[in-house]
Order: sequence, then structure tokens, then C-alpha cells
Amino acid sequence: MPKKAIEWSKIGFGYMPTDYRYTRIWKDGKWGEGSLTDKAEVTISECAGVLQYAQTGFEGLKVYETKNGDIVAFRPDLNAERLQSTCRRLIMPEISTEDFLSALDELVKANLDWVPPFGSGATLYIRPFIYGCGPVIGVAPSPSYEFRMFCTPVGPYFKGGVRPIKIMLSDYDRAAPHGTGNIKAGLNYAMSLYPGEYAHKLGYSENMYLDAATRTYVEETGGANFIFVTKDGKRVVTPKSDSILPSITRRSLMVVAKDYLGLEVEERPVRFDEVSSFAEVGLCGTAAVISPVGLIHTPDGDISVPSGMDEMGPVLTKLRETITGIQMGQIEGPEGWVHKIC
Repeated sequence: MPKKAIEWSKIGFGYMPTDYRYTRIWKDGKWGEGSLTDKAEVTISECAGVLQYAQTGFEGLKVYETKNGDIVAFRPDLNAERLQSTCRRLIMPEISTEDFLSALDELVKANLDWVPPFGSGATLYIRPFIYGCGPVIGVAPSPSYEFRMFCTPVGPYFKGGVRPIKIMLSDYDRAAPHGTGNIKAGLNYAMSLYPGEYAHKLGYSENMYLDAATRTYVEETGGANFIFVTKDGKRVVTPKSDSILPSITRRSLMVVAKDYLGLEVEERPVRFDEVSSFAEVGLCGTAAVISPVGLIHTPDGDISVPSGMDEMGPVLTKLRETITGIQMGQIEGPEGWVHKIC
């Protein structure tokens, strides 16, 4: 199937409506039949649960064209499991892994000409979400829900691709109006928007959040997890905390580091005062893949990462090349990691 007439290598990380999206309604205690629709808009009650009590959850994953022309997704079963966990916490009906993968396959096959070509640097981003669409005025779960999944082609999440970026310590945003310094990203993305925009206005790409209880340990940024590389280049360290988003990319990178690159891996609490001792600092996630950090701004001065501001460090480069090689079908991945759609 021919591709859309798009300059794939020049697109950014933004929304571009495609031809079809998948929808399925839950009401009267059960899911109805799912179907594709060409309508990008939704119509809901002004009293819908999502509007009144923010009863909603979402996921994010990517679809790739491999070197041999296959269309694949990377570990989408884990996205299904994570969405199920969200649904349980918010008293929403769960979508089974089987139904999630079926919806993914149907959606992508209907939008094949929107899948960026191999080697373009772009991918097809998939956004599954579920929300309370039924009216509810008392504090209670919505009487009905819609599960929806759409796709959009995207380029790099951070401008400049894999060039090292600058971030700022979230403690510093106490200087912003309304006291944003105590907000943590992993609990609610909306709560990270204000400090995120504040950081952008000051010229930084992200905020580094510390633990809310002691403001001592590194947790995550508004849109990605951290990974660190020790100065000897032999160990990859990632923060451990119950409040960090359980990133599929981060978990996969730990396997890649150990089993493919022969590195030692540690998932443990990471004190902020350790950060300056690492040789490489990276942000990882579905959207970011791996993006290097070159500088961290704090009220007490800037921390310059030894790997520099001009390029990604050697260990992060190997990690990125290996995981993207698995995603693109150039390197054989562990069993079950690559889900072939067609």
C-alpha cells in the first residue's frame, strides 16, 4: 500500500488525524462490539464522569515498519496490562489483553498508509484510552464508558532528536506562582503541565522530580523515566520508587543492558547528590526512546553531565541502537517482545 505524501523525516511529535480510529462502548455491565469510525470527534454529556471527576486513563505505544516491510508493535501486551491496572484503580471496566491487541491490529491495518517508512526516523504513535462518558452528578463511577484508540505519525519527542537536552530540578520551580514545586508527574500528567510550561519558558526541556516525602531521591520527569551510567561505563542504574510510572521502555532497557550488552544493572533509590557522579544521564520512555541529558539546572548551580552537550554518550548510544534495532526487526529480540500486525 502506498504511503501518504508526507515528509516523514521532518514531522514533529504532534497530532495528525488519520483515516480511522477504534471505538467500543461499555454499558449495562458489559462491552458492546467494537468498530472503526472515521469521526475524530466525540460527543458526551456535560455531566459525563470524565468531565466531573476526571475518570479516565490512557496508554501510549508505537508501531514500526521493519527493514523487511513487516508492521510491528513493541510489547503492546504490557500496555494492555498497565491500562487494566489503571482501570482497576479508577473503577472502570477493563479491556482484556486479547481485545486490546485485536483493536490495535484492526486500527493499524485500517491506517497502513500512515505508518512511516523504515529508516525515516518517524513512527506511528498509538493512543488507547478509556473514559467515563455517562452522566454522573454524585461522587460515583460513571454508568457507561468508551474505549477508544487512535493513531498519528510522529517524529522525535524532544526537538533536536538525540542531541543532549537541558532539564531543571523541580525544587527550583518553587519560584513560580501558585507553588508548583511539590507536584509529582507520575500521579497525574495534568498536574505536571504547569511546572513543565514554566521550565520551557526558562529554556529547559523537562523537570526533574524528587520524592515528595524527603525531596532527596530522584524519581522521574514529567514525561519520562531516568537511567544513569556509572563513570566506569559498566553499570546502568535506574531509580526505584512506588510512585514512578512503570515504564515499559525502561524495563526493556534493563534487559537489553544486561543480556545484550553485558552490563550490570541496578534498580534502586538514587539520591540526588549522586547525580553529578554519573558519566551519562538519559531520559527514556515510549515517546522519548532514549534522550541524553547534558545539563541539570538547580538553585545551587548547574550540573554538567560528563558525556557533554554535543552528542549522546557511548553506553546510551549502544542501548538506543540495540532497542531500536529490536523494534525495527534488525536485531532479534526476546520472545514475545515484537508483536507482528501484518
